Amino acid sequence: MKTGETISYSHAGQDLTGWLAKPAGTPRAAVVVFPTIANRTAASERRAAMLADEGYLAMVADFYGEPVETFEAALPLADRLRADVAHYRGRLAAGIDALRGVSGADTSLAMLAIGYCMGGQAALETARDGQDLRAAVSFHGILTTDRKAEPGAIKPRLLVCHGDADPLVPREQAIAFWEEMDAAGADWHFHSYSRVRHGFTDPGSDARGMDAIRYDQSADRQSWAAMLEFFSEVLDR
Repeated sequence: MKTGETISYSHAGQDLTGWLAKPAGTPRAAVVVFPTIANRTAASERRAAMLADEGYLAMVADFYGEPVETFEAALPLADRLRADVAHYRGRLAAGIDALRGVSGADTSLAMLAIGYCMGGQAALETARDGQDLRAAVSFHGILTTDRKAEPGAIKPRLLVCHGDADPLVPREQAIAFWEEMDAAGADWHFHSYSRVRHGFTDPGSDARGMDAIRYDQSADRQSWAAMLEFFSEVLDR
């Protein structure tokens, strides 16, 4: 990939900064990466770089437009952002529009979205919002929403990679999500990994000292491979 660069954009008067990773050649598609509640970190930049290495133009979106010093400091920022679903979805749409408008990006590029934890919820919210995406992928994402998808609203195909032992997203929420997607007529895939908890894609999860969060190498590798295959299928149609 080419060295990451920052992209300035804004929403509702808030200045925001995306982090862009470019592939060495012509991009296969453009991918918005929605980060965890901690916003852009080395982990989310690494995922964007991995996507660039696979031939995708990838940008880590900015939730807050301000530094997040600690995980605890992110909680009120996230609560404020998500307090109004229209505002929240507008912030997510601004990230998609920023990547779509990147100088030199082919406007015919297919747009995709992925996300982790809160970012997984964000990727699914963009789908519920009717954003013009080809695919959206959630990794250990929050599955609840303050505004369920309307029938026929969801345009992208969906892939959800979920830890079945995630205490933040218990099985009844997973089933409620399936029912919501069926009612909306969505095209969805759901991969559930047994005995796997929240945050399973981040090797740094174990160091946080939270019982709900654990890294799982197998689920990490399988979910990433599933996403790449899913993207290939969607783009080759």
